[in-house]
Amino acid sequence: MTRYLYIVRHATAEDSISFFKDFERELSAYGKSEATRMGRFLHTKGLVPDLLISSSAPRAFQTAQLLGEQLGYSKDKIQSTRDLYDGGPRSYINTVNRVPENCTHLMIIGHNPDASYFSDYLANTDIDSMVKGGVITIAFENLQWNEVSAETGKFISYDTPPNF
Repeated sequence: MTRYLYIVRHATAEDSISFFKDFERELSAYGKSEATRMGRFLHTKGLVPDLLISSSAPRAFQTAQLLGEQLGYSKDKIQSTRDLYDGGPRSYINTVNRVPENCTHLMIIGHNPDASYFSDYLANTDIDSMVKGGVITIAFENLQWNEVSAETGKFISYDTPPNF
């Protein structure tokens, strides 16, 4: 069985100068459009996630909601965790390793640089820095989620928000 992991960097957020804490930053109007366009694009590729897990930071969770809306995934089913905000790549692997085995298409929405580092760790990619709203797809052949670790994945694609 093949399992697919979609690692998403949140879309463009409001300028950090306007906010007291980085964690509280929300998507800008452009970021909302970016996430919606990316969701539509992923929908045309036939992506239907079994599970969406997002950082609980507002900009990441809003990205998850907008992607989910385009992919037919209920907002009520999106899981969130503070661990994906500034928890380092280890928090990403811990999140993946706890996913139920009946899930074959997992989407994780988080932040850079951790999202880029995590994809490099799993599939030995060389994505210097994911663009905002970008999605990296990694496949795992004949592995359970709790077996996913360094270089066990195969890089499939790196998609960025389309300009239309």
